[in-house]
Amino acid sequence: MESKLSWVMTALPFFAVLVGVGLVLALMHRLLIHNHPELNTEERLPRQLVMLAATLGGILLVVLSLPVGESTRNQVIGLLGVLVSGVLAFSSTTFMTNFVAGLMLRTNKPFKTGDFVRVDQYFGRVSARGLLDTEIQSEQREFIAIPNSVLVSRPVTVISGSGAIISANVSLGYDVHHGRIDKQLLAAATDIGLTDPFVQVTELGNFSVSYRISGLLTDVKSLITARSNLHRAVLDKLHSDAIEIVSPTFMNQRQVSDQGKVLATGRPHVVAEESSPAPESIIFDKAEAAEQVESAVEQGQVELADLQTQLKAAEGDAKKLLEDEIEIKQQQQADLVKAAD
Repeated sequence: MESKLSWVMTALPFFAVLVGVGLVLALMHRLLIHNHPELNTEERLPRQLVMLAATLGGILLVVLSLPVGESTRNQVIGLLGVLVSGVLAFSSTTFMTNFVAGLMLRTNKPFKTGDFVRVDQYFGRVSARGLLDTEIQSEQREFIAIPNSVLVSRPVTVISGSGAIISANVSLGYDVHHGRIDKQLLAAATDIGLTDPFVQVTELGNFSVSYRISGLLTDVKSLITARSNLHRAVLDKLHSDAIEIVSPTFMNQRQVSDQGKVLATGRPHVVAEESSPAPESIIFDKAEAAEQVESAVEQGQVELADLQTQLKAAEGDAKKLLEDEIEIKQQQQADLVKAAD
């Protein structure tokens, strides 16, 4: 009986530390994360890191309070250190590399959700940003998960939200003066709404001249549609001026008389009515929704901060109204974050 009582008295500090660490960690989780469902992924990250550090510290305190001899305790601490080191070493080439790269991307912010990006042969809109990888939605509506380490170690092309240059290339014969061609290509770019269009002669080939018409597209979300419309407009303008889009090597495949013209028949291209859904709304649906949610969350945080400022100076009924409004706004933020997840 005395031995059992002695063991209980010896183990009592250990259980006290164990319960204390559990309560502290539960309280920290409630204060840092559970009570703030309106926070997005990026804002939760530092709080999660604090929780991770606190958990590791709590484990160390529990180990130090074990009711064992000092040599045994040192062995347990050494074993714990070996396990942690082994995990870090084993995952350093994958998990830790991508995790650190994810932190770098959140610090540098080279792109945001909804941006058009190109990485190696992959092109699309950013639909999700995680700690380990970044998801983009391609033109084929496929979801491509790219490890964050790739985004840090390789060049990433980001299309600016303020506008992008789109181009169309065409090869024409030497028998048509470039001034005539420039006029039609510039008209094609103007018709589809491109700003400051310009024409370049990119190559003088053996059988044809290569031209490139480019212009600034301010609405980058319609990038795919604008490229298609530019190619259609180039066809219409050149054919309306009786300019063949074919090099002389075409003669090696089918004989055409000197007076013959290879032109498309039918009425000129008409841009689809506004009621028709744009291809981008189907191709990049998730990326578009994610961008809207992120923008709404950011706007909500600004409004919450303004309400909190007003609350400090409010009194009486006005204070109660502000508190109710803040509660509603926090719930809306929580719903948005849940929808994004």
